[in-house]
Amino acid sequence: MTFFSSLDSTFERINGIKGSIMYLVILICVIFGHYWINTYLNKRKENAVMINEEGNEPDPPRNFSLAQLRYFNGEKDEKYDDIKPVYISLNGIVFNVTKGKDFYGPGGPYDIFSGRECGAALAKMSFSNEHLDDISACSNLNAGEKEILEEWIQKFTYYKCYPIVGRLVPQNVLPSSERIISKEELALNNGKSDIIPKGYATVPIFVGLKDKVFDVSFGGVTLYSEGCSYFRFAGKDVSRALAKMSFQPEDIENMSTIDLTEKQLEVLDDWCETFENKKLYPCVGRLEK
Repeated sequence: MTFFSSLDSTFERINGIKGSIMYLVILICVIFGHYWINTYLNKRKENAVMINEEGNEPDPPRNFSLAQLRYFNGEKDEKYDDIKPVYISLNGIVFNVTKGKDFYGPGGPYDIFSGRECGAALAKMSFSNEHLDDISACSNLNAGEKEILEEWIQKFTYYKCYPIVGRLVPQNVLPSSERIISKEELALNNGKSDIIPKGYATVPIFVGLKDKVFDVSFGGVTLYSEGCSYFRFAGKDVSRALAKMSFQPEDIENMSTIDLTEKQLEVLDDWCETFENKKLYPCVGRLEK
């Protein structure tokens, strides 16, 4: 009995040692894995910064409406005979995922997400249309879904290094198209403010045309920002100037259209059509009479 008791005790010690060794091995693997992941992600962040510093100067961030975002679906643009980029919004952050077009472009397994807000859909791992184009749904996710959404954002930003090109501004955040905007308020929104509204990527830039005010920061940042070709129009009613195709100060500062010719009025209507239905600049109010 003494021999067998001693043998049992030896086996118990051996098993105890094995258990300790296994625990130690697992602990080492966990620590090493955590270190490797953090090192890898940090390196990806450094590489992303280096790419931005060494590559071409990226376009400044812009604001998107849902209608504008839908354009960037990777399909062929028949007007320009070119392939459109692929953009995807995650909780309002708009990424250019064109280099992943095999996944997100036409015919790809995730093409339903191209040109859409899909934060809630990816958090829920859903391909249902009911979870698309609704930023507010991202606020109503449960804790686990919010964690998944954040992982997707981190993956797009640091692992895939998809460029962030702007923010999607929901329709309910935009000012009402029927509100009255004074000449003073119009002038203040010339793109030079330091205050970026919540949910926007850049400051609003208002341009008045006929009786409407459009926010051209939704795609026109490289045209109407300070230092750009049409900055002189920012914060002004330029109905007369555009109707006459004029950059003259006396036309830019003059809001009257009474003496315009029939041809000039047709040109003005064409500009309104371009702003409203081609550029899809959101109308954020009406000019005070």
